[in-house]
Amino acid sequence: MTAYALAHLRPVPMNDEILRYIEEIQATMDPFGGRFLVHGREVEVKEGPFPGTVVLISFPDMDRAHAWYDSPAYQAILSLRTDNIPGEIIFVDGVAPDYDARLTAAQWREALGL
Repeated sequence: MTAYALAHLRPVPMNDEILRYIEEIQATMDPFGGRFLVHGREVEVKEGPFPGTVVLISFPDMDRAHAWYDSPAYQAILSLRTDNIPGEIIFVDGVAPDYDARLTAAQWREALGL
């Protein structure tokens, strides 16, 4: 199942270390099948506060997402981002192509006795 790495990054002034990180990250993702789905785009906030931007990377599965993050190649450039851009990073599994939220709601209703 496809897995995603999602970053919520706060706005900061651009600098050389951030640019080096951006220049080098793709090569760290390639061996693990990672690809950007969202990168460097303006966000349109519909509800609540949301300072910053979003980066969304897909991987074929959670094992490869973890292997990428823990890889020596990515670890070698990680501080270029963490030292310069505050934010949160999460990993999450996607849903199957036939996912139906109604079935999830029905399961929760049954489990909760509602």
